[in-house]
Amino acid sequence: MGGGGPAAPTDRAGIASDTTDVVAPAGHFRVYLGAAAGVGKTYAMLSEALRRKQRGTDVVIGFVESHGRLHTQEMTEGLDVMPRQSVDYRGTHFEEMDLPAVLARHPKVALVDELAHTNVPGSGRNEKRWQDVLELLDAGIDVITTVNIQHLESIADAVEQITGVRIRERVPDWVLRKADQIELVDSSPEQLRRRMLHGNIYPPEKVPQALNNFFRHDNLIALRELALRFLADETEEELLEHLQRRHTEVLWETSERILVAVTRAPGTDAIVRRAARMASRIKADLHAIHVVTGESTKADDQLLTLRQVASDVGADWTEVQADDPVKAIIDFARSTQITQIVLGSSARGRWQELLGGGSIVRRVTQLASSAGIDVHIIARRDASAALDAPSDDGDH
Repeated sequence: MGGGGPAAPTDRAGIASDTTDVVAPAGHFRVYLGAAAGVGKTYAMLSEALRRKQRGTDVVIGFVESHGRLHTQEMTEGLDVMPRQSVDYRGTHFEEMDLPAVLARHPKVALVDELAHTNVPGSGRNEKRWQDVLELLDAGIDVITTVNIQHLESIADAVEQITGVRIRERVPDWVLRKADQIELVDSSPEQLRRRMLHGNIYPPEKVPQALNNFFRHDNLIALRELALRFLADETEEELLEHLQRRHTEVLWETSERILVAVTRAPGTDAIVRRAARMASRIKADLHAIHVVTGESTKADDQLLTLRQVASDVGADWTEVQADDPVKAIIDFARSTQITQIVLGSSARGRWQELLGGGSIVRRVTQLASSAGIDVHIIARRDASAALDAPSDDGDH
């Protein structure tokens, strides 16, 4: 590929199911993910294939597109290449992966570039290359593939708005989530634009238009951020599953997660909004929990309004049925690796009705402290809440 080769891929490694530190085996479905063309996905895929071949693995190229890049083409020469299928469509000649031939050859590993590619009509039974990949996987063939972040279905619309470029080829998110390993092949916007200028990505005649459109510096920053966030979300989900299986009592502060307790007490909507502002400042995930007790079993208009407020501020809503709201809150916080809990004050009488006596704030604080979770008590500023507050000369 030139320019000193691509940046090294960042691996989302599988978390071992054992409690000891072991090396997980290579995944059956491996994806090299990039922010844009030219970051080095195909180069990284071929490098991995050559390493596997040197270890004695039966690896073939089902389809690799070099786009005329000299170093990429040179790397394919050390691997077995499956003949391509020739297709004439509307007076133009195309080449596609010969899926039946790869299935018949049945290698241990098949390289299939450009997962989002749309097959030429008449070239086979599948419209999309990702459907070809699924067939290979179903046949027991390991697949290594590549894709750019803009082709993910959940992200494509956002990329269109950012770049002004129509994203026609898309891959369902669930296909990527089937991957045993996703590796981000990263490159800074500056490096990528330099590689474009040096002719290492597109032919010279296409470079000016690319640099002034899709490959603008601000576009590349946004695309890189989308790719990093997607991979971070995938890694966080995997980490949470592991912690829930193996370390249910341990809080790992890999990222902040805020939980706000929702009740029907006056001023709760303001507390949810306050929790949302706190979460926004520290880039934390926000969860809202409502504990349904035996005395309140259906959602009234007030609760539906609170649920809408939570949705509007981007909080994930959870309802649980429990006799003890405090235990339910703490159990949920532990299972989802919550780092901070937000409660409203000045609703003492209402909480006492739920608990049959005692202070929910005190109990939550005590249990959360033992679990290593911070607790924030937010003053209620709803006027009606003042009627429930104890007087200055009363018993606190």
